[in-house]
Amino acid sequence: MNAGLIKHVALSALLLACAAQANAAPLTIELPAETVKLRPSQAPGYNLAQQKCGICHSADYIEYQPPGFDRAHWTALVRKMKDSYGAPVSDTDVEVIGEYLAGAYSGALATAMQPQTSVLPATDKPVNDVQVLLDQNACLACHAIDHKVVGPAYRDVAKRYKNDGQAVAKLIEHISQGSSGRWGEVPMPAFAGLSSQALEQLAEFVLRQ
Repeated sequence: MNAGLIKHVALSALLLACAAQANAAPLTIELPAETVKLRPSQAPGYNLAQQKCGICHSADYIEYQPPGFDRAHWTALVRKMKDSYGAPVSDTDVEVIGEYLAGAYSGALATAMQPQTSVLPATDKPVNDVQVLLDQNACLACHAIDHKVVGPAYRDVAKRYKNDGQAVAKLIEHISQGSSGRWGEVPMPAFAGLSSQALEQLAEFVLRQ
């Protein structure tokens, strides 16, 4: 067999291999379902952690931390999430979540740090400004009005449910209980601590876009 023929055969084999690779089914990666939940607590930081920590990572990340962490260490960890990774938490949130984590995961509520109050002043008055609700719950860390961020644009949500008579009820369920698989692979954390009025306000706001 001469050199030219050998080269022709080799090139044909390479082309066939490339064609077979191109026609192969795309590789899919299926992540396991989230099973780890935050440890429940009566501390005000529990609901806050449910709403905000799950935006960036699963609850098992917290389980991996040293059990000997005191409140100062937990608070420093939350502050790192805010300062280094852009976690959508305020300085007050950092302290409140740190207190919850210390109590729930280390039994270490008592430290040299001053005790903190709840994230917002206690009040029986409903929140009438939707922007306040959006800010308090870091909604705009994952959503925008007219473009996708982590989650869908509010206008896209409104468009999908435009002719659905149960739209408000469905969105209330998705917000309060969390949602996954409807707009991609990233799940939406549950906002179980919101009042029924706040949930309705948010749902109606989204559907007006």
